[in-house]
Amino acid sequence: MHRHLLALALALALPLVAQAADNDIDKVNGTARVEAGQHAGNVSTVNGAVRVGDNAVVQKASTVNGSVEFGDHVQATAADTVNGAITVGAASRVSGAVTTTNGGIHLGNGADVAGKAGTVNGGINLDAAHVGGGISTVSGDIIVGANSRVEGGILVDKPGGWFNFSSNNRLPHVVIGPHAVVQGTLEFRREVVLQVSDSAQIGPVKGATPVKFSGDAPTG
Repeated sequence: MHRHLLALALALALPLVAQAADNDIDKVNGTARVEAGQHAGNVSTVNGAVRVGDNAVVQKASTVNGSVEFGDHVQATAADTVNGAITVGAASRVSGAVTTTNGGIHLGNGADVAGKAGTVNGGINLDAAHVGGGISTVSGDIIVGANSRVEGGILVDKPGGWFNFSSNNRLPHVVIGPHAVVQGTLEFRREVVLQVSDSAQIGPVKGATPVKFSGDAPTG
């Protein structure tokens, strides 16, 4: 009798456990939103933005046609989109990668991305932020702002194939700001303008000649 009651209790409890674990947000059209302070699983949409409020905790945040926006103090495992920008708010932490194809990446003050930050057609801007897995682009500018830190180096790849949507021949600008640190190789497979603060620390440079500047930002 007790055994049957135990089995019944377990059977009743299982749906509750499954429901508690099944907290993904999955949409096709429209914004997928996680409110401030909420916890969620994977958050995804196809045609729309993903917006995660301050102090929220999520797993992967992804979309195809839209931006991914994290507020401040967000925790996530990864963020990706195809056509859209990615913004990671101040003091937010992403344990994996942040990637887009057609869009820029902005990491706010104190943001921490343990994996890579990569785009093809877009710029990357670090505001006293940290990236552990390197940063890469093809046609966008890179600004490693003051007091930022990058491990895994920098790659600016050459345009090619169907993935080059750049509409002009302007050279990408790569700026390593005051007291920033870039560990690993800075590799440039196309011509760029590379400007490095005289107080920054960088690794070996391939394919470009660094131009030193003093002060908060380059003048030219």
